[in-house]
Amino acid sequence: MVLFADTSAFYALLDADDQNHQRSADEWKEIMASDRDVVTTNYVLVETYALIQSRLGLAAMREFHENIVPVLHVEYIAPDVHRLGISALLAASKRKLSLVDCTSFEVMRASGIRQAFTFDNHFRDYGFAVTP
Repeated sequence: MVLFADTSAFYALLDADDQNHQRSADEWKEIMASDRDVVTTNYVLVETYALIQSRLGLAAMREFHENIVPVLHVEYIAPDVHRLGISALLAASKRKLSLVDCTSFEVMRASGIRQAFTFDNHFRDYGFAVTP
């Protein structure tokens, strides 16, 4: 089974002070012990790197880069998926919804991925199962 991973879960995994840290860490251990493939996008990675660097610093960013990114399957957003994401974002007209989320939804739909490792409720709002 394939699982999509989002910035909110990565951030919670690395920030011991985050309210979702323990849930994220427990879930990550289970994911790593399973045979599940973990997919994300280059947009999610850019968002995650920037957030971690800004809030937690370079040591945390290095931890993410060296210990988490290597186990991920990274889908690179093609121009057509970017355009679909922009269209979905503009059609939704929701200020807190992001282009990163919209492109993630497009990748998940196209790949048949139904579940996301995330704390972002937008995934649930758009019809995906979330874990934890």
